[in-house]
Amino acid sequence: MWGMTPPIETDAPADGLLPATRRSLLHRVALGQSQGRAPSLVGAVARDGRLVWSGARGTVEGRTPDAHTQYRIGSITKTFTAVLVLRLRDEGLLDLADPLERHLPGTSVGELTLAQLLAHSSGLRAEPPGDWWERTPGALRPGLSDILGDGAALHPAGRRHHYSNPGFALLGAVVERLRGAPWREVLHREVLAPLSLDRTTYDPAAPHADGWAVHPWADAVLPEPLHDLGAMAPAGQLWSTAADLCRFGAFLLHGDDRVLSADSVREMRTPSAPPEPGDWAGGYGLGTQLARRGRRTLAGHSGSLPGFVACLWTQEEEGLVAVALANATSGPTTGAIAADLVTAVADAEPRLPEPWRPMGSFDRELLELAGPWYWGTNGFGLKLVRDGGVELYPLKGDGRGSRFVPVAEGADGTPSWRGLDGYYAGETLRVVRSPDGSVSHLDLGTFAFTRGPYDPADAVPGGVDPEGWR
Repeated sequence: MWGMTPPIETDAPADGLLPATRRSLLHRVALGQSQGRAPSLVGAVARDGRLVWSGARGTVEGRTPDAHTQYRIGSITKTFTAVLVLRLRDEGLLDLADPLERHLPGTSVGELTLAQLLAHSSGLRAEPPGDWWERTPGALRPGLSDILGDGAALHPAGRRHHYSNPGFALLGAVVERLRGAPWREVLHREVLAPLSLDRTTYDPAAPHADGWAVHPWADAVLPEPLHDLGAMAPAGQLWSTAADLCRFGAFLLHGDDRVLSADSVREMRTPSAPPEPGDWAGGYGLGTQLARRGRRTLAGHSGSLPGFVACLWTQEEEGLVAVALANATSGPTTGAIAADLVTAVADAEPRLPEPWRPMGSFDRELLELAGPWYWGTNGFGLKLVRDGGVELYPLKGDGRGSRFVPVAEGADGTPSWRGLDGYYAGETLRVVRSPDGSVSHLDLGTFAFTRGPYDPADAVPGGVDPEGWR
């Protein structure tokens, strides 16, 4: 049901996927653990809100881990923080265009907008000053001034994507100030508890994996230190499980009105910053990484802290969520592994299309609008769809197609629609009538769509040469 996150069934049934698909998924996890030289690696896949597969290799405290074993998830935490900020926006307590100074006065970067911080387009440095912050206690950076330091801005705001951990520490501080409570408490109350993410916690809760560094030139391991990140926690503190992250991924696809609407999570997945130079297959939304894998778009986030690497990917069209978690500082490419899990299921078991059904009741007068229209000499088709919407698509080539939803009719009863996607997203499509009440043409963002290509009888902007076609 839209508006409510589908419940994740945490015990995957044996018939969740075809045997060949399950074998392929396990092989990918086994390969990732072996080649990445990780003490353990867990993978999981959910589809349409149901955990359909999980598998693991290696050991945690002498046993094979499962989808309920905790790992530290690093920067996947940023997506949780972004959800909290979007909740504040939807409640009217802030606007993403607001400068930071309005909600967190006294920083040295108060002119940056909340949207720029969410999209990593603020120009802030990547890391806080001082020693490697992920391997040192957060108490060494007690305040925001210790996180920003001098010369925190490296690039002009809004001009390029530059990943910034301090930027999300600032967003966490905004959440704390507007809610009047610590970030971890707000997160538990407003996100973790409503979504039943019982195994997603600030501190590790057994059973959990320990973090290890693997020697690059020997099969030897070294325990990594475990620290509370303090004020940097909103950028990377959390622990979670493959099952919990699959549930969270389902929420990122469909929304849940108790936490964030479907429209708002879709906004999180919408590109907000350009890709980094040389990485045109990637991008960033609002607290969400974007990637292209073949013809498919993935949305989610990767994460790493000393001793752990993690990745969560969602794929909207196939309704898929994939997670990969490992307890090694480096080696396992969890981002590629999770993407491969998505691809393996989508290729082997593509989603069945919904059965076609007639529209049922509709405005019969709109039928006269269906069919071919012309923008200049470019042919388009206009098709009526469910709930009073329409689709406009090029009859050939890759022209400017869009879907439209109905909006309030004009004073004269003339219907109109608002673009949902493509070139005409947000633009208004309206019917223009002649004095006798017949349809003259369609107006779409000032472009006139007529029944014929440059027909003198139609309302063509600029007119038509009186000698006509020749």
